[in-house]
Amino acid sequence: MSVPAAPHPVTLALDTATPFLTLALAWPGGERTWREEVGRAHAERLAGAVRDLFADAGLPFHADTLVIGTGPGSYTGVRVGASYALGLGRVWGARVLGVPTLEGLVGGLEGEVAVSLDARRENVYGAVYEVRGGVVGRVIHPPHKDSLSAFETLAAGRPHHRDPAPDGLALLRAGLDHGSEKWALAYL
Repeated sequence: MSVPAAPHPVTLALDTATPFLTLALAWPGGERTWREEVGRAHAERLAGAVRDLFADAGLPFHADTLVIGTGPGSYTGVRVGASYALGLGRVWGARVLGVPTLEGLVGGLEGEVAVSLDARRENVYGAVYEVRGGVVGRVIHPPHKDSLSAFETLAAGRPHHRDPAPDGLALLRAGLDHGSEKWALAYL
């Protein structure tokens, strides 16, 4: 079920599905992002990075809405982020919205684009989207796993962005625009 976009005082977005730890924070009058390639150290870095993000923004450690990238990604990475977001949501009484991690890869793009993550052995996990204003406006081909050559055929000449670094604000905006409270995790 999709949740309608509404103004929220503070929104935190996080994604741990890729080798990057990706965070974004938005509040009335401001926004902040943070991203670092951490490999498999998401569990070790996540809590401290989130607290630092709030401190750098001069905000108390509390959000009204959390947005989580639901994958695809490594089994452990995806679960670390989801567990942390669900824990914070429960403590803060905040809703937790999920969106596919692939939607966080569209930052800075416009129009019809293909985005994908390496799924090993010449496979990718990809989707084709129409991006408007930095947010997925229409899903042309939903996220799925395929061979790289089959996915490039499916992309049909559209720009294909392979393994880009995630954009926390793209994920945050997607969550507020069409995130779901009923989400499931996806693994590579």
